Amino acid sequence: MENVTIFDSPGKGRGLKANKEFWAGDIIFSEPSLAAVVFDSLAERICHSCFRRQEKLQRCGQCKFAHYCDRTCQRAGWAEHKQECSAIKAYGKVPNENIRLVARIMWRLDKDGSVVSDMQLTTLDELEDHIADMQEDELKEFKVDIHNFLDYWPRNSKQHTIDDISHIFGVVNCNGFSVSDQRGLQAVGVGLFPNLCLVNHDCWPNCTVILNHGKIELRSLGKIEEGQELTVSYVDFLNLSEERQRLLKTQYFFDCTCEHCKNRIKDDLKLAGRETDGVKPSEEQVKEATDYCFEMLEKMDKARLNGDYHEVVKICKDCIKKTEPVLADTHIYLLRMWSTLSEVQAYLQYFNDAADYARKMVEGYMKLYHPNNAVLGMAAMRAGVTHWQAGEIEIGHGMICKAYAILMVTHGPTHPITKDLEAMRVQTEMELRMFKQNEYVYHSMRDAALKNKPMTMMHEPKAVEEGIKNLFHRRK
Repeated sequence: MENVTIFDSPGKGRGLKANKEFWAGDIIFSEPSLAAVVFDSLAERICHSCFRRQEKLQRCGQCKFAHYCDRTCQRAGWAEHKQECSAIKAYGKVPNENIRLVARIMWRLDKDGSVVSDMQLTTLDELEDHIADMQEDELKEFKVDIHNFLDYWPRNSKQHTIDDISHIFGVVNCNGFSVSDQRGLQAVGVGLFPNLCLVNHDCWPNCTVILNHGKIELRSLGKIEEGQELTVSYVDFLNLSEERQRLLKTQYFFDCTCEHCKNRIKDDLKLAGRETDGVKPSEEQVKEATDYCFEMLEKMDKARLNGDYHEVVKICKDCIKKTEPVLADTHIYLLRMWSTLSEVQAYLQYFNDAADYARKMVEGYMKLYHPNNAVLGMAAMRAGVTHWQAGEIEIGHGMICKAYAILMVTHGPTHPITKDLEAMRVQTEMELRMFKQNEYVYHSMRDAALKNKPMTMMHEPKAVEEGIKNLFHRRK
């Protein structure tokens, strides 16, 4: 770990600083998990070794719980699963993901000691557990987990004190990191990465974290000077400063004093009114439109949860028709409406409509997010694909190129998403050349291709960007 040094960060405790200069896209360090588990809800659909999503998985013949791609994955995961397997059989049921993760961590520490590799910068004993900061309801659930853990933990494994067990639960509670599937599009599990725990938060960070081929990578978003503190964002910047501070206080137990929170940078844009020919709506009109939009968002979320996508479209369109003339294109509630509507319309195969709203969403995001933010990159990718599907090849290619440039920084060239984007970029570039040579021939060939192979139904909408926003895992 020659690239970083642990230091005392003013007002934050321990942190990491750069030992040399870095540029956008540089990998500062990568780290495998100390231990990781698949989410309870996905236990039968995700391989418990490589975390790939597969249609058909082979089940462990002993515990009947763990699932694997094949014998190769089962053998690769056996070292971690061996004690878990016998514990589940003896316990008679499967404990929740938090208990399973803590058990795997403790078996690992019992086997390898507190420092499992020479790349590890800190022991778990040195990490904060924030148990003293927990609210009463959270503490109650915490104690239930510990009680169930004690029932689950095998008598023939090394026995630990309640304080040691509680500390590991506390560390997992505020330092767990989401493990994504093979393409990085969906969080499918949670793991613990000790070195990553040392990277402090900033709402406008200089680094991002991504999971790539089983390891997390801390990547630079821009130029970082030698000696500069390395930071990542634990929450989505699209939230208002007050909301970000509330989330950080309740979930991570600290008060954010970054420049963007102190000075409420871009908060005005996030709740702004639309200026037309130099005329702005009144504060009362903006507030009325904002309140109405918020009310409609709650209804839209409920319809979406029920899978009633035509109702989602109706709610979004009614809301947009009423509020779009009043609210700015950076208003966070309007952005959510555009984002949801573009996604649902793409799912329902109304691609022209979807493309229009996706473009508006990206234009708004570009005024709010850091230019190398992964959420912006994923949104641009979605918008590019949607325009491509709608036959708007010029805009589609431009969006895909923009997404590719961002993801080369945030994800790097070897990540599966970046490789997908590179293939799309080559394909759309070829189609764009054909389009510029002869528009009629291009559209005729496209229509003929679609008749021979109609566009298949897309996956149900669930916001690809959400997976990027919620990498830092917190139990609900």
